Amino acid sequence: MRAEDQFVIYSYILSAIGWRSGRPTILQISELLQHHHQLDKIGYQRSKMAWMGQLSKNLKELRVLFCQTSPASSSTRAFVEKNYKELKKANPKLPILIRECSGTEPQLWARYDMGVERGIRLEGMTETQISKALEDLAKVGASLKS
Repeated sequence: MRAEDQFVIYSYILSAIGWRSGRPTILQISELLQHHHQLDKIGYQRSKMAWMGQLSKNLKELRVLFCQTSPASSSTRAFVEKNYKELKKANPKLPILIRECSGTEPQLWARYDMGVERGIRLEGMTETQISKALEDLAKVGASLKS
């Protein structure tokens, strides 16, 4: 994209959000876009927390199984390291069991009311896909209640 086209696009964005103090510099535009990108991240985190906070309403127990060393479990290990604290903070009374066992394929299990359980194999999934799988398990719990 040419610099002139970029400037026109940036100017259009600024006018759309109500920029009124003269012709902005590229640096001002860049800072503004960076600021809006950070706000988008915060909005994403809030929406992420919204469904995470509903886990304890829809699940009785959450189990994550994986191998401590296998490459197949690497994204599951990373997911647990990055999200366990946040999950537990949002659902302090929900039992979240982390089961590490050599040679175990990565899995996510949810226990619902009346002992109903659902499991998902996580092998080959990215952290984002694992998060989506957990969200789907929570939705299953909500549908079982209705």
